This record gives sequence, C-alpha cells and structure tokens, in this order.
Amino acid sequence: MLRRAQEERQDWLPHTAGTEELEHDNLKEQEVEEVSGTKYNNYFSASRFYCVETICAPCGVVIAWCKFAKAEGVAKILCFLEDVYEDPDSQPSYIDIDKGCALLKHIVKQHHWPAWEPTTRIIVDSYHYINHQVTDYLCQTWCNPAPLNGAATNLVVVDEDKEGRPYYKRAFNTQACEQLNAWLGGFQTVLNQMTVSNFDFTMHVLLFLHTQHVIARQEEKGGKKTAGIEEVVKNEESDDDDIIEY
Repeated sequence: MLRRAQEERQDWLPHTAGTEELEHDNLKEQEVEEVSGTKYNNYFSASRFYCVETICAPCGVVIAWCKFAKAEGVAKILCFLEDVYEDPDSQPSYIDIDKGCALLKHIVKQHHWPAWEPTTRIIVDSYHYINHQVTDYLCQTWCNPAPLNGAATNLVVVDEDKEGRPYYKRAFNTQACEQLNAWLGGFQTVLNQMTVSNFDFTMHVLLFLHTQHVIARQEEKGGKKTAGIEEVVKNEESDDDDIIEY
C-alpha cells in the first residue's frame, strides 16, 4: 500500500480510520512544542563542574589536576598553583597557560608577585598567543612564548635544517596540556555521566596510565639515543685499532 503525505491527500481520496489528527486539548502546550520542539522548555538536571584544570610538564607528564566549578577564573588558577607549589624551591621556571597575561595581571594586583618573581615567569602558550592582541603591551612584552630579542634565550634555541641552514625553534613543547585535553576528550561522554567519586577515581586512573605511557616513551627514546652513542664509540674504537703505527 502506498503511503501518501498529509499534503498529498485530496478530498476525493478515501480516508482510512484513525487518519484524522486530534487537536490538542491545551493550546499552550501546542505553542510550546511549535517554538521549542519539545513539550517543556526547562528541565531539572544535576549540576556539573565547569572544567578540569591540569598541570603538565613539557614532556607530557601530569603533575596535578583539579576540578573547577562554575568558571575558570584567574583567582581559582592562582589558588590551584599556590596549593601545588607551596614550597618556593619547587616553583617552575615558566608557567605556560592560555590566560597567562590575565593571570599575571591578577597576581600583580593581588600582591602575590613577590612570591613568584624570584623563580617563575608566566607566558602564554604558542597556540593561544597568536589570538592575543598585538596592542597588549604587557602580553607582548612579558608573556611572549618565543621572544627573538634575547629576553629569554632558554625559550628559543638555534638549530640547523637538513641543508645546514640555521633557524629558530622553541626549546620545549608548550602544548602539553592541550594535547592532554584532546586525549581526555575521547572519554568525555562517559565521564559526564559519572558521580563525583567515580569521576575522581576514573580521572586518576586515566591520568596515571597516561603518565606511565609518557614516561615509558621517554625512556625508550633515551635508550635509543644511548645505543646510538655507544655504536659511534665502538666504531671509533675499531677505526683506532686499524691504524698502523710506524
């Protein structure tokens, strides 16, 4: 039997039982459905945390993580950093964050800069830095991740390409946290449905496994470099043995 759409049905065609559309008893509900596509505009749902903040080393090892509720403000970021780096001797040389310039302003305004100035400099990661305003003097002067004026020689190094031509490159990876976020995004659908306790446990396990994988990969790279150096040394020793002394 051929089913025809409602607009294709003509008056002269036979009507089968049950094809007539019943009008809604409540016209207000009908108007709501036409506007929003659902019967109700608002639903009660469980509250969720805004985001997960992580601290990573340039190699990708996870140092710490924390849940932020409602917003990712610079005040919460500063409290998180102060909780992780309570000892001034443990403070890193650089803190690389997308809100680096805003965080630096907040630290100075709240008179926390004397505690960080001797050890740490705050910069913006290379991915988000290109979207910051060129007219922002503080960001361009103090938060540049790759200054070429010699202000931070340990952020930019000189290397040579295959043809032996020198070029500048960043000394370390500034996208470690962004890469970790991209990896965690694959578990977001499952994590969003968990309770707080299950979420904390699962996040701990995921970050632990990720860190173990990064450490194993770094050890493998180090082993290959060591093996390469040993091979060169052995070759040099064999060449010395072939030398004939007169």
